[in-house]
Amino acid sequence: MMEKTASSAKRPPVLPQIMGVFRAIKHINNPIPMVQDYLDKYGGTYGFNPIGGIADFGITSADPDLIQHVLQKNNRNYRKSKIVTHTLGGYIGNGLLTSEGDYWLQQRRLIQPGFHRKKIAALMEIMNTAIDESIVVLDRAAETGETVDVYKEMMHLAFKIVARSIFSTSMNEEEVQRLDEVISGAQEMIIRQIRQPYLRWYFKWSGMLKECKALSEDAQRILMKYIKARREDPKEYDDLLDMLLSARYEDTGEGMTDEQVLDEALILFVAGHETSANAMAWTWYLLSQHPVYVDKLRKEIDDKLNGQVPSFETLPTLTLNKQVVNEAMRLYPPAWIVDRFSKERDEVNGIEIPKNTLLVMFIHGVHRSKEIWGDPETFRPERFGPDFKKEMHPYAFLPFGGGPRLCIGNAFAMMEMQLALSKLVKRYDFELIPNQKIELQPLITLRPKYGIKMRVKRVK
Repeated sequence: MMEKTASSAKRPPVLPQIMGVFRAIKHINNPIPMVQDYLDKYGGTYGFNPIGGIADFGITSADPDLIQHVLQKNNRNYRKSKIVTHTLGGYIGNGLLTSEGDYWLQQRRLIQPGFHRKKIAALMEIMNTAIDESIVVLDRAAETGETVDVYKEMMHLAFKIVARSIFSTSMNEEEVQRLDEVISGAQEMIIRQIRQPYLRWYFKWSGMLKECKALSEDAQRILMKYIKARREDPKEYDDLLDMLLSARYEDTGEGMTDEQVLDEALILFVAGHETSANAMAWTWYLLSQHPVYVDKLRKEIDDKLNGQVPSFETLPTLTLNKQVVNEAMRLYPPAWIVDRFSKERDEVNGIEIPKNTLLVMFIHGVHRSKEIWGDPETFRPERFGPDFKKEMHPYAFLPFGGGPRLCIGNAFAMMEMQLALSKLVKRYDFELIPNQKIELQPLITLRPKYGIKMRVKRVK
């Protein structure tokens, strides 16, 4: 029998606990600069002692090798943290985003066919209608000269697209607006619980948790009403709710319960509009700073579409359009951070990952790495040209995550963002209001804290 060779893997440099606690409190609202400082100091990966006893040890990394190992190569050894499965799941249910293990795999296999290319293509008309309705608001702003918050407009647009894609035209505008408010309000409270675990007693004592739970229940009531009504409706709808209701488990031939459908629909609402809305808002911000790309986008549309409305077949021909969206998500990744817990001890590239370690994968840091991108702060969409995948590490760019838990709606989101960009850039110029404070607000997704104020002008 061969002797087992002792591993030479070591834990990464560990952040002094006092420093970590002090700076964590100081940077509650925006931890990104703090995390990046530590990564620069410790070489791209560092250890820390988690606050609140949520894990035995913690590792933060912007190393694409480590991230690929955790999310893909040895993904079976890692699970989502209780921050996602319990804290977030307690408000938005046990759907694809928050579930784990065999149940997650069962649901993924059940729902995956609903996001096939043909299914996504069928939603194109719904997306076009929602965008056209938003154009009315922007036209009014262009006529009056009033300032608009592009972030809020993109949030409303993305939420309307998701609402229509799930429920076709049945959900009224008032309920769409209410759901938007409820989900945003609940998200802010969830983030406070994640970043300030030492204040759990206060959140409970003050009634803030109860209020947040009530917001979640309000959203669930609105959605359940439509789910039950659709069960009794003999008409066929080419939307995501029909897909959820008609899906059947291979082993039993049965469908999901109303509660399971509710969980998955709520996840689609939360994940489906947040990522796209933020990416679109940051896209307009970047284009306002680099107008040369606005001209190039319009020329591409004229050359490739010849005056026609983008279709499922022609949208992929707008290559610069996709490159612009990708570059915006590189600089401002909607999912700026991902976490996992190690089930057993592991190691990668000489780094030891003890059992019960919280892995914090800093996507924002990967996307802005000088070693990977050369000039990471520069907006340069051409870097996503045809040779991009050949030249780059497969986990150098991961706006939708990676591995088996790659976002199921990534194709939906890309089509939505590309379609909105192609239609709005032809119609409007977005001019940034000077001297405003553009600041990051890293919640579950990466928002602009104070919005992005712009003037809208019709293209002549």
